Amino acid sequence: MLTYLLKANRWLFILYGTFYIAFTAFAQDKGLIDSLTGIKINETAFMRALGANFGGWVEIGFTGNPQNPANDSNAPVAFNDGANQFKLHQVYGFIENKADTGGKNWDIGFRADLLYGNDAHFTSTINFDTNVLDDQLVFPQGYADIYAPIGNGITVNIGHFYTIIGYESVPSTNNFFLSHAYTMLYGEPFTRTGILFSYPLNENFTAIGSIATGWDTFLRQPINYSGKIFYATNDKKTSASVAFVTGDVKTNNLDNDHNRTLYSIVMEHDITSRLHYVLQHDLGFEEKIITGHSAHWYGVNQYLFYQFSNHLSAGLRAEWFSDQDGVRVIGNRKKENFIDIALGLNYQLTPGLTMRPEIRYDHATENKVFNDNKSDDQILLSLSAILSF
Repeated sequence: MLTYLLKANRWLFILYGTFYIAFTAFAQDKGLIDSLTGIKINETAFMRALGANFGGWVEIGFTGNPQNPANDSNAPVAFNDGANQFKLHQVYGFIENKADTGGKNWDIGFRADLLYGNDAHFTSTINFDTNVLDDQLVFPQGYADIYAPIGNGITVNIGHFYTIIGYESVPSTNNFFLSHAYTMLYGEPFTRTGILFSYPLNENFTAIGSIATGWDTFLRQPINYSGKIFYATNDKKTSASVAFVTGDVKTNNLDNDHNRTLYSIVMEHDITSRLHYVLQHDLGFEEKIITGHSAHWYGVNQYLFYQFSNHLSAGLRAEWFSDQDGVRVIGNRKKENFIDIALGLNYQLTPGLTMRPEIRYDHATENKVFNDNKSDDQILLSLSAILSF
């Protein structure tokens, strides 16, 4: 108990210190580095010579679990997987020089991302950045960005980049909630390595295609193919996308390559100027698993966001994820359905500092998978802070 309290107090001190720095650093609407050092990093001679911009954020969070599981885990919930623990989730930095996509000339740019913290463990890439600093450091993106003035203009990314599949993503600042949907965690790839093409067909439609290695892999893996059609209305109040990825994969338990295919549909609509709705549906299948049979999984996610003001918004996520053959989540080859309901707030205390309280309920319909396999449901209470710089 004493050890636990000492650890908790240490993290409370770190949390308090972060908040103190945030309030002082952003009092004049400055960035963190600018406030602490007086240096505007993106205006230095070196950055100007590169034509590049640097940015990032730090996210810390606490997730409480009233069941107090013996294994100290909220699994199969991931990212905020530690029960009754503070976590340094993300120290995220990026440097980029975006290619100019608006002209009639060729242009080239680049982007490189670095992620340190608890979330790195879930974001590592096979044959690339696994087991770096005890799975606490990964490099989720690193690519060249090329613009070719052909037709309406083609943008090509060559290297390592995030997937085009789904709605939620790894970077904290792209998500409303601290926790993630099962569909994102277990049903989709996070990163790809290869070539990504993007071409605007007109003002409403954009086509995206990719030739890359398999799910979350770097080299020495079969080539996969993915594509996406994105549509947005003229007023940008409604959008929809259909994406897929297909190709052979290798697993630890199977020597032979076998096909894995997934599609993802995402629709978004501004019901009013303050109320936003998102619907996502994924379906995936794998030809051969260790049992010799094919496996299927699918999910339906709904999100509702309401903006009270420029500083405060509320969000609701309701999800049903079905692991039909028990190979995506628990891995026990038993069918399982997961229900996830999350309710949260985003409150911007100062420019650059966002607080995210959240309450989440999980239920498994077939087996006891929570509380160290003693319960079929759980409630999580979490609070995270994102400090951007």
